[in-house]
Amino acid sequence: MNFEEFDSHFDRFETEVFRLETLQSYAVEDEDPGLKAFREGTARPERSVRTEPWLARIATTTVAGKDWQRIHVVDHPLSEYLRYELESYVESQAAGEGIGIADRAADPALSGLGEDFWLFDADSPTAYAVLMHYDDDGHFVGFDHTVDSAVLERCRHERDIVNQHAVGLNIYLASGRAVAGPA
Repeated sequence: MNFEEFDSHFDRFETEVFRLETLQSYAVEDEDPGLKAFREGTARPERSVRTEPWLARIATTTVAGKDWQRIHVVDHPLSEYLRYELESYVESQAAGEGIGIADRAADPALSGLGEDFWLFDADSPTAYAVLMHYDDDGHFVGFDHTVDSAVLERCRHERDIVNQHAVGLNIYLASGRAVAGPA
């Protein structure tokens, strides 16, 4: 699957898409200007439905009745990247994506989670997942589309576990845990 094929999944899903993120840092070249601004305490480039096709897609499909959810399993103290990413989540949430944060230390079941994925139309007969693969430094290295029933069941199970332990983004941000940097 190439990036164009991957991207097309977000136009085809029928009811819901779920994203599980487990890494504490992602190396995404497109994010470098924003991360640099965050690091320097300067204004980040605007990210809104007006400037980002991804956010416009979330907004358009949400208005059409489709559901987007993302949960990031985090370790404390948060990495610099995660503190930066939380700001981006605010923008994604404003576009219509439900964002949750799960503290890995909350339950032993969360400690075993380590594979990121997108789960599309999870509880329908046409469910499928796209497994995301990264190297040790958080660089994206590939993805796999799957309809394998055992893999889909694992993804559903992991979705349910993180949903049990996640708090909404606004609650997490209000808790003050997001401001603490590395020790």
